[in-house]
Amino acid sequence: MPVFAWEGRGPSGDIKRGEMEAKALNDVQARLRVMGISSPKIKKKGISIEIKMPEIFSSVSIKELVIFTRQFATMIDAGLPLVQCMDILSSQNTNPFFKRVLLQIKGDIESGSTFADSLKKHPKVFDALFVNLVAAGEIGGVLDTILNRLAVFIEKNMKVIKKVKGAMVYPLAIIGVMILSVTVMMIWVIPTFKSMFASMGGQLPWMTQQVIYLSEFFQKYIIHIIAVFAGLVWLFRWFYNSDWGRNLWDRSLLWMPLIGPVVRKSAVARFTRTLSTMISSGVPLLDALDIVAKASGNRKIESSIYYVRDKISEGQNMVGPLDDTKVFPSMVVQMIGVGEATGALDVMLAKIADFYEEEVDDAVGAMTQMMEPLMLVFVAVILGGMLIAMYMPIFSLAGNIK
Repeated sequence: MPVFAWEGRGPSGDIKRGEMEAKALNDVQARLRVMGISSPKIKKKGISIEIKMPEIFSSVSIKELVIFTRQFATMIDAGLPLVQCMDILSSQNTNPFFKRVLLQIKGDIESGSTFADSLKKHPKVFDALFVNLVAAGEIGGVLDTILNRLAVFIEKNMKVIKKVKGAMVYPLAIIGVMILSVTVMMIWVIPTFKSMFASMGGQLPWMTQQVIYLSEFFQKYIIHIIAVFAGLVWLFRWFYNSDWGRNLWDRSLLWMPLIGPVVRKSAVARFTRTLSTMISSGVPLLDALDIVAKASGNRKIESSIYYVRDKISEGQNMVGPLDDTKVFPSMVVQMIGVGEATGALDVMLAKIADFYEEEVDDAVGAMTQMMEPLMLVFVAVILGGMLIAMYMPIFSLAGNIK
């Protein structure tokens, strides 16, 4: 589609310039009239050949989204038009993917789309929660307030996710180091001991023989072991991506020892924080619950929220259905009931979220303290047992010499 460069006077009399894609010159003139541009000078740009390289990083980080939201809220509060805001933010953005998204949003707004509808075309960057809150802000004329609330919500949600992910780094790192150490010992270290023991002669201890047999098996069938491991990973991914498998996994995750309390408390914090932000922004309760359910990240919690939503649509209050799900703690249910009865549900949900975000801190700390000694004992038994088995013949030989 041809690109036209234009220049003209805006509604306030200042000179404005820009570019616009259109089928013909008449379309450009019609759009500029809608934008309030008078005495426009329009020139068709020459055809440029652009070679697009595939993008490796086509994503936007949470930090970038928070910065964008805060800057955008400040500009809207200062009275800048939407198109000018998007122009400024896109020009100073260093992420090529995000910059292109913002320019596309700017073009959609210039074409007459609402800001929320423009955001909806980019679900990889702006989720349903973001889009619906922006829509509520546009309708209510409080877009800057909504954007500030969104920035606070995203920051708090990011902190909870970081804490949960950070708690899983330690055990995964320990398991990875152990697998690497066992592989090195099986392939290179134990065969060296085996040749040394063969030159010494004599009967090896039972434990040493078993470790040597395991090393021989490992070397002989290393390709098969890797294939089985890859097959198990594929099988788990198939299980996790299936509806029944995901439901079973998410349901079990809430009741697992050590991990379960962290997952449950972080889910409660996310549910209450998201619902509080949406209700305080003017989103109807049923619509808010629908969006919160989709953003829960856990199928069991998602189905529980949909159950509550259905019961509310039938005329019930929130307390009874929430208690029926057996997912949310009784304290949370009772506090939500008080907030619902007093007409301050959003305030009560925010207080619950603050409390449970601190609880996530404590749960992550307790889980880490419990897992550290368990992982160390596990590693010590595996690697220590192999080392003892290898040194037992040497100790026996030293005793015989003595």
